[in-house]
Amino acid sequence: MFFHVKELQYDAKPSQPDPVYAKKLQEILGGQFGEMSVMMQYLFQGWNCRAENKYRDMILDIGTEEIAHVEMIATMIAQLLDGAPAHDQEQGAKDPAVEAVLGGMNPQHAIVSGIGAQPNDSVGYPWNARYTIASGNLLADFRANLNAESQGRLQVCRLYEMTTDPGVRDMLSFLIARDTMHQNQWMAAIEELEQTQGSIVPSTFNQEYEKQEVSYSFMNYSEGEESKTGRWASGSSFDGQANFEYIQSPKAMGQKPQLQPGPNYIHGTPPQGQGKMEPSYPNIPLQ
Repeated sequence: MFFHVKELQYDAKPSQPDPVYAKKLQEILGGQFGEMSVMMQYLFQGWNCRAENKYRDMILDIGTEEIAHVEMIATMIAQLLDGAPAHDQEQGAKDPAVEAVLGGMNPQHAIVSGIGAQPNDSVGYPWNARYTIASGNLLADFRANLNAESQGRLQVCRLYEMTTDPGVRDMLSFLIARDTMHQNQWMAAIEELEQTQGSIVPSTFNQEYEKQEVSYSFMNYSEGEESKTGRWASGSSFDGQANFEYIQSPKAMGQKPQLQPGPNYIHGTPPQGQGKMEPSYPNIPLQ
């Protein structure tokens, strides 16, 4: 059960309207790495969690916080759109100065959402549930969460550089700080899980059933040998089970594929010299 508190988690007050920036801000609301994505990702991970209660509680703590972030950004977008009705955009064609300011406004903000935020990214693509990951394996999920927070913080930092509005920057500085904490949070949780279940996902699969001859081989499939100097090419593997091996110009290990001709009813390309194919079924007169 959720309760809504009327006050925002943090201030979302721009100094002045900016419909063009409102369009940009849609990316961290409804984009692939936006707040809607991490909100839904964490909530479903928490609701589906079958592990220890501390993990379920932690995931739902952060998932609920992300609802607050969605509300903050939606509120900021709506206020950035204040004073920018569709009429102003129409006048832009007559006044080059106005056109320069409002030319990049998302017309859907005026036409569809009534100068309000939308669950879309910055180019109007609708938010998609396929952006989210909730696999049931916490180590795999927490690594995905770390990636989401890393990409999200990167995008917020870039948006911070794209505005001089002190009110917008103030809100973004809060979100950047929370993303700092969330990255640290997932790294701490990942480290804790790796200590108990190892670093390879899933840890429950018996490695005897994998092709162990290539389990720790780095294969160079491109020109040059610069990759040979990396940590992944020599020394002990991170799971502690073997040493990395570097293979320059690896040889093919499979057969040359040769497929049989398809059946007649597929009507593919016949073998050379074969004439027209007979129907697979007796001809049925047309009615």
